[in-house]
Amino acid sequence: MTFPWKYYESDTTQFIRELLQKKPLIVEDQARGRALWWDKKTDPDESKRIEESKVEQQAYVYQTKA
Repeated sequence: MTFPWKYYESDTTQFIRELLQKKPLIVEDQARGRALWWDKKTDPDESKRIEESKVEQQAYVYQTKA
């Protein structure tokens, strides 16, 4: 017994698969972009300083302080 949904591939998946076959450099560009913006080492001292400098927000931000 075969299940037709096992072999189904959406139009979007087909499009992405064909696009990556035509332009394989897209994957490398994605990796470079990710490394540029996301894959960075964090400085523990700077993270601590940022955490300590946060100002606590009041319960209802639009209420004036009484």
